[in-house]
Order: sequence, then structure tokens, then C-alpha cells
Amino acid sequence: MKEGLYVGGRLGVEILSRWRPGLSILRPFDKARNLMSTSDQAGLQHPVPAEGYAGDISPQLAWQWAQNQQAVIVDVRSEAELAWVGFVPGAVPVPWKQWPGMAINPAFDAGIQAAAQGKKIALLCRSGVRSIAAAKRAQELGLEAYNILEGFEGDVDAHGHRGTQGGWRLRGLPWQQN
Repeated sequence: MKEGLYVGGRLGVEILSRWRPGLSILRPFDKARNLMSTSDQAGLQHPVPAEGYAGDISPQLAWQWAQNQQAVIVDVRSEAELAWVGFVPGAVPVPWKQWPGMAINPAFDAGIQAAAQGKKIALLCRSGVRSIAAAKRAQELGLEAYNILEGFEGDVDAHGHRGTQGGWRLRGLPWQQN
């Protein structure tokens, strides 16, 4: 577990042992991701409870659930991201926001309900941020919705690049590119 200060988030203010210089204050939606190291997330085999949706899960657990027909993976990234960056085979694309402009998709509610097919859903975005908002909305609609930690590309590294700090692709899980 990382040591440091966490301020905000879905469960309020929490202090984790010792703060060290250089440790940034995290955005509220980063709680589950930043309470554990990337290697801890990689081995996460059980959901981490969350407020407003069913919980956070590792990419590996999402893939396991999908393979065992326990869940449907729903990719909430934009159509442009799917086309240019890559996608998970078998995932159902239901954009949370639409390109250009990144406005909320007015067809999201109907799309997510159709995608669920009576199963729990595991939501994937680029870094695990939009999928939290989408999971909260899906939960409001009565679905059992989980956020996939790290997303498809993971967090930005020190050089401003994605794909080196976790994510579906880095974990070696199946993906394709057009």
C-alpha cells in the first residue's frame, strides 16, 4: 500500500500513515486506484467496495468474469478511441461521452441496459475515470456495475505517456486495433 495523504473522495477524507514531500493530493475518483500499488491492483481478485456503484475490479478479474459468462465488459470510451487506440474483443461499446466535444451520450441509458443482458457489467474507459461516472449511472438504472481499475491505457507516466503505468493492454489481456 502507498503511504501518504488522501484528501476527498467518495468516502470522505482519509489519511494514510505518513505524508511525504512531493506526494500530490489525489482527485476524488482516484481513491481505489491509489490506495494500492499497481502491482497490488494486478492481483486484485475481489471487488473493492465503492460508494454509488458495486465496486472497483482489476482488469484481470474483469476478463475472468467475462470468460466465465459472469459479466459483460462494456467499453465506455468514444468511438474515436476505439478506432484509433484499440478495443477489447467481445466488449460492448456504449460511449459515456461522444467525440468531438465529449458531451454525455444521450443514448447511454438505453445502450447500457441493452448491453447488460441480465448480468453484472464491468465498465472500461481509458484510465478508469469516466468508467466510474458511467458505473454510477448504470447503478442508478438498477444494474450491478463495476469500474475496471487502470482502464485500457493506464495512468500517464512521468513523460506524459500512457501504456506504461498499468491498464488493460499492459496487463497482457486480449485487445485489437483497427
